[in-house]
Formats: sequence, C-alpha cells, structure tokens
Amino acid sequence: MSSAIEDEIYQVVRNGEEQYSIWRANRTLPQGWYAAEFTGSKDECLAHIDEVWTDMRPLSLRRALAAAESAPPSTSADADQPRVPGPTLVQRLQTGDHPVEVVIRPEPSAERFRRALDERYIHVRFTDTIGGTELGIDLSGDGAVDTSECDLAAGIGTVALLGDLTLDFQPVRCRVRIELPGLTGSGCLNAK
Repeated sequence: MSSAIEDEIYQVVRNGEEQYSIWRANRTLPQGWYAAEFTGSKDECLAHIDEVWTDMRPLSLRRALAAAESAPPSTSADADQPRVPGPTLVQRLQTGDHPVEVVIRPEPSAERFRRALDERYIHVRFTDTIGGTELGIDLSGDGAVDTSECDLAAGIGTVALLGDLTLDFQPVRCRVRIELPGLTGSGCLNAK
C-alpha cells in the first residue's frame, strides 16, 4: 500500500545557474526557478536529474573557467606592468545601451518568454561583455512590463522591461527593450 506522499507528482526544476532540484507539481515555483519539462514521482524525477545534470558546477563558474582557458597567456612583461584601473562592469553597463538577448532554457520560445513575463522574472544576457553577462531581472514590486508596442500572441513588436537586480553587490535597475520574435534588443543599468 502506498502513502499519499509516495503518490505525489513532482516536477524537475532548474535555476539560472543550471542547477536542478525537484518541486511538488501542484505548488507555485519559487522565484528564479523554472520547470525543466519533466514530471513524475519523486524517484523518477531524481533519476532524471541524475541523467541530465552531468556537470554540477554552476553555469557562471563554467563560463568563467572557459573564458580563462581561452584567454591568451600573460607574459612576464605583462606581469611587470601596473594595472590601470578601469570602469567596473556596473559602470560600463550604465553607459549607453548595450545589446542583449533573452535567456530561456532549455531553448527560447515565445511561449516560454510569455511564461517568464507572467512569473515576473526574466534572464537577459549582455552580449558585449566578456563571456556575456547574464542577469536575472526581478520584474515584481517596482518592476514594469510594457507590452503596449507588441502583440505577444503573434510574437511581434517590442516589449519594454524595467526591474531590479544586484550586480557586484550594487543594487541597480535594469531597463531592457526586447524585439519579438528574435528575443534580442538593447538594455542598460541605472543606479538605484
């Protein structure tokens, strides 16, 4: 005889760092977590995670290591040169507009984009930074989603987003304009 807990249906979920977990299917997902398109018993979901989560390192760490591997080796002459302080990433992203793309896993689609908007949390990548800076934007609270210049059902037009995040320990507002159907556009950060 099985218990009610054993009969519960779970879903596999994943966050922006491509880390997996399970969540009861009848519950609202916590902020920052997204359905990974697999449901079943607790044991079935855990078995699925064992199959698909082959690299336990967070996505940001994998990207940083890949960028470090592809960087040219420094010479001893480089080591002798004093480092010239430059603008921080936050300062660079506060200057002008930068190209962005919406990040939706496992692959972008208009339907997944609409779901992310409904959940009031979306990931965008600033593609002109080293390795591409992926940021999760919280659209709840003081955030805003403006769909007046688009037809989400048809997947055409422009969506304007305004939300909060913290980058390098600095709270900032992120302004993004996304062109449909390509899910690309431009964005910038503003001091909060």
